[in-house]
This record gives sequence, structure tokens and C-alpha cells, in this order.
Amino acid sequence: MKRILLILIMLVAAGVLVATASENKSKKSDSNSLPRFVSLRSDKVYARFGPGVKYPIEWVYSQKSAPVEVISEYEDWRRIRDWQGSESWIKAQMLNNKRFVKVIAAGENNLYAKDSYKSKIIARVEDEVIGEIKKCPAENGFCLVQFAQYQGWMPRQSLFGVYPDEIID
Repeated sequence: MKRILLILIMLVAAGVLVATASENKSKKSDSNSLPRFVSLRSDKVYARFGPGVKYPIEWVYSQKSAPVEVISEYEDWRRIRDWQGSESWIKAQMLNNKRFVKVIAAGENNLYAKDSYKSKIIARVEDEVIGEIKKCPAENGFCLVQFAQYQGWMPRQSLFGVYPDEIID
């Protein structure tokens, strides 16, 4: 009995060590892993309480390219979490793997010419504006983002649609 208990404790400890080690590594973006960020394919996307048309509509998203996080999958349905933390189900065909971000820091946000707060400010971007993510290197906390005709660097923590340690080339 003691031997079985000891083996179980060792297995749990090994699992915790493996999980901790994999969490500490920088995460490379992967279009098939869970969780992952995707974007809305259309200006009108119905989000439901469950994975099927028999479930009532919970939300109607009306912002094409808005980033959402896929947290679960069931057949051709995806359970998503939006930038406000709401969770619902969306038909997979209404999602796009192209990466976008939404500015979540309140008010006007600086868009920098380089990946540094000391760099020249090239534009100011309001909160809730959506931009296309170009890259997020591992070296610092900035991502290169395209907002209409402006492309520049924005602090990662101001954006929903990219993980804190994710690398996007």
C-alpha cells in the first residue's frame, strides 16, 4: 500500500514538473492548439449558448476581424472567449485563422515607430480598435501591428489577441 502511494505521489510530482517546464517556455503560435486566438470572419456572427443551432443566440458580434480565443472544440463548433471574458459557441466556418488584435487599454494608446517607449510616436489609437498583427518577437513586450495605413509597435499588454509569451514571426 505504501509503495503504491509513493508511486502515485512521484507520478503527480513528475506531471507538475513537466507542466511547469512547458509553461515557462516561450509559446510559438500554432493554429491547431488550444487555447488559440483566431478572428471573426464576418460583420455578423451569431454566438450561441451551446454547440448547435438548437441553442439560443447569446450574442451577435458585429465587428469583422475581432480577435477571440478558442478554448474548446466540439465537432464543427468552437467555444470562444471574447475580449471582455464572455464565453459562447460559434460555428467554426465563422472564424478565420488570420491574427488580429484589439486595443484594450482605455483611451488613446501610442503607436511607436520602434519597439521602445523612447521611440517616436507615429499615431494614437483609441481603445477597442482592431489591427492586424504582423509580428511579436520574444525579445521585448511589443508587437508590430497594422491599423489602417499606420503600422507601428504597441505594448503587448495593451492588446487582446496575443498571449504574453507568444512569438509571432
